[in-house]
Amino acid sequence: MLPRLSAIFAPIFRSSSSLAGGISAAAFTSTMSGTPQVATFAEGCFWGVEHIFLKHYPPSEDKGIIKTSVGYTGGREDIKNPDYRTVCSGSTDHAEAVRIEFDPSKVSYDELVEFFYRTHDPTTKDRQGNDAGTQYRSAIFYHTPEQREIAQRVTEEVQKKHFDPKGLKIVTEIVPAGEWWDAEDYHQKYLFKNPSGYQCPTHRLHW
Repeated sequence: MLPRLSAIFAPIFRSSSSLAGGISAAAFTSTMSGTPQVATFAEGCFWGVEHIFLKHYPPSEDKGIIKTSVGYTGGREDIKNPDYRTVCSGSTDHAEAVRIEFDPSKVSYDELVEFFYRTHDPTTKDRQGNDAGTQYRSAIFYHTPEQREIAQRVTEEVQKKHFDPKGLKIVTEIVPAGEWWDAEDYHQKYLFKNPSGYQCPTHRLHW
C-alpha cells in the first residue's frame, strides 16, 4: 500500500480529458445500439485491474468493453460514499473493484470471468502481491442469477484446469452486487495517466 500512497500524493496527476502520451479519453469509451450489461470484479489494486482489462479489450477497437470505472463496493451498508483513505483503513469492508459495461454480442460474461481469473492470483485471501487487506480481496459481484451461475461454472472450470494440478484452492467470493461508489477522479484510468505508476505484479496474464 505504501508505494501506492506515495504515488497518489505526488504532483503527477493529469487531466482526465487528455491522458499521458496524448491519448484522448475518447479512446476509453465505445457505443452500442442495444442495452449494455455490467460486470463487477475485485482482484486487488484497481489501478492494475482496470489497466489490464482495457489493454486487452480497448473500447476503441470495439472488442466488447464499452467503458470502465474503478470504485468501491461490497462494504458496510451504513457507510455512504467512502473515500480512498477510509477504504484503505479496512474499516468499511469495501473492496477496490472495477465496473465494466460491455456488449454481450461481442464479448460474453463467461469470457470476462475467465479473463478475471487469468489476470490475478485468486488463491490468496485478502491479498494480491504485497497489497494486503480486505479491500484487496478477490471477488465477483454478480448482477443477475445468470451471472451467478456463469461465475460458479467458470470458477469450477478454472479450478480444475489451472489450480487443482498445483494443489491450490480458489478463494474468490461470488456475491450479489450491492451499492457502487465511484472512486475519486484521479484513480480513473490511473496507469494510462501515469504509465510509471505502481502496478501490482500479479496483474498479468497467468496463462
